[in-house]
Amino acid sequence: MCSATAWRPIWARAWSSRTRPASTATWARPTSCAQPRWLPHAGGQWLDDGDPHVFPTLGIVDPTKFVPVGILLQSPLVLVVPTSSPVKDFAQFAALVKERAKAGKGVDYGTPGAARWCTELMRERLGSPAMNHVPYKGSGPAVIDLMAGRIEAMFDATSVFDPYIKSGKVRPILVTSSSRVASLPDVPTPAEVGLKDFEIISFIGMYGPPGTRPEVVQKLNAAINTVLKEPAVIRSFQGRGDQPGGGTPEQLDAMTRAQYKLWGDVVKANKIHAE
Repeated sequence: MCSATAWRPIWARAWSSRTRPASTATWARPTSCAQPRWLPHAGGQWLDDGDPHVFPTLGIVDPTKFVPVGILLQSPLVLVVPTSSPVKDFAQFAALVKERAKAGKGVDYGTPGAARWCTELMRERLGSPAMNHVPYKGSGPAVIDLMAGRIEAMFDATSVFDPYIKSGKVRPILVTSSSRVASLPDVPTPAEVGLKDFEIISFIGMYGPPGTRPEVVQKLNAAINTVLKEPAVIRSFQGRGDQPGGGTPEQLDAMTRAQYKLWGDVVKANKIHAE
């Protein structure tokens, strides 16, 4: 979703203790939280808030147990189809999903990990028609199969699809933000296509382990907000469809708790489990 290069000014200005990276693919295991001297780099992502519900036996940490520091970036999701698809817009996609479900041949959708929660929520909003989940280990293999037409649709962050959209290799049909994305001005929002309660913003946040001192949190938060106001950083993010984060630790805490509950409800309602 973003290059590590963008965060170097933050590390240079604010880092005063030893660090080690935490996974951005899932929430850190308990061993990462047991040592207060460590501070995870980017400790969480949007849909990963559903991981503890899907992998209850792996010891994945409840994200609300971390100490929120600040939001690094935010990005709406985009639903895309292959350019070879007859689907030209979301209305046609919704009609196809329902038609194929009635015929017992659900639309194949790819999910690079936790993106499945988002697709399942969309499916709920469409009346829960049957669709075929095709799991992938990451965005790369899923995008390759999508462009080849081996799967029929996929959600991911706008920045993930940005080069493929610009090169005409995939077709965007929906963004999940409340307003249109500057880099995708012709792609409608959920409200515009009649999809209720489907505004979803992905995010990457910085978190500290339990016991992180308040003065460390404030120092890092101030550095985050300073760097994210720099014109070069703003241009870099917005050019890919992302938005700089910033704000207070309390705002990250509220966002984390809300998403943790939302995706937990989706996982339970759809009986999602590890595959």
